[in-house]
Amino acid sequence: MAVTRPRTLPVPLLELKTQYRSIREEIDAAVARVVEAQQFILGPEVSALEQEVAALCGVAHGVGMSSGTDALLASMMALEIGPGDEVVTTPYSFFATAAGAVRLGARPVFVDIDPTSYNIDAAGVAGALTERTRAILPVHLYGRMAALDAMLSSAQPRGIAVIEDAAQAIGAVDELGRRAGSIGALGCLSFFPTKNLGGFGDGGMTVTADAALADRLRMLRVHGMEPKYHHAVIGGNFRLDALQAAVLRVKLRYLDDWTDARRRNAERYRTLFAEADLGEWVTPPEDVAGHSYNQFVIRAADRDGLQQHLAAHGVGTEVYYPVPLHLQPCFADLGYERGDFPEAERAAAQTLALPIYPELTEEQICHVVAVIVDWYGR
Repeated sequence: MAVTRPRTLPVPLLELKTQYRSIREEIDAAVARVVEAQQFILGPEVSALEQEVAALCGVAHGVGMSSGTDALLASMMALEIGPGDEVVTTPYSFFATAAGAVRLGARPVFVDIDPTSYNIDAAGVAGALTERTRAILPVHLYGRMAALDAMLSSAQPRGIAVIEDAAQAIGAVDELGRRAGSIGALGCLSFFPTKNLGGFGDGGMTVTADAALADRLRMLRVHGMEPKYHHAVIGGNFRLDALQAAVLRVKLRYLDDWTDARRRNAERYRTLFAEADLGEWVTPPEDVAGHSYNQFVIRAADRDGLQQHLAAHGVGTEVYYPVPLHLQPCFADLGYERGDFPEAERAAAQTLALPIYPELTEEQICHVVAVIVDWYGR
């Protein structure tokens, strides 16, 4: 379908109702199964989901968590990260990536991002390591896997753990065929409703090949309790609900197909952008095999004006993320200043996420591009 003159057509950033309707009977049956069993916390549904997600990621263990945020926090707790320790991570991510380290008394040490992938610059990580570094926490941002091997080569000889923030990247694959979450010591997933595998509320999981770490995570998620009412350590209430697990088990069966649809939509955007000769104004994400496209993020001239123009024509967008973490007021005591991480700051000022969900139609994609063409044609 050719790009047409813009009009108003509803294209939300994310639309979940169509997906639900397509699998309604299976979802409703799964929910009814849990309600009938009246076992709502952990239990067989959660255990089954843990096994299925671990298998998808190519590791031995999955530990269901109450959210992706808690998966990150519990992973750092499992490694006994605390006051005086440092965690090397990116300033361009969702708040939870750095916040968990601060909650444990550790210091996030930021490294600027690669301007093409938006992931932490692997070459810069080695220079940020000190005798206080306990972990490297890269983020597979928007569903594109970070360059982990260079980080591992710096980390492993020094006994530094790599924790993968794969909250946006379930199902993503690197050039060696490895799944997001399977390469570092621990991988953290989110099942927030906007994710590629999204539940009906909060949920998350930590995956690992390390049996000892998995056992420790299972203890930490129930207040550090083992056996019942005996607490060797202080944990938290990080348990995954059975209702969420039952819903996610149904959706998991469709994940690969939905990811393929996201990739097709991304390729369609790229083709239309190329045909419209938008290279001077719009840079789409690089075409990388294995990208799972939780978000389709462009770099755009006059980003804010474009976003307003798209909204006026019915197109939903989002800025991920308008304020890099080193400039967040709550992290002011870390001592960072504007200009310390210029690529992260440029990305925050220039990037815009377009709709990319699997159910997006050809008409909707063409409409989005037509509106963008119209804006720059002015």
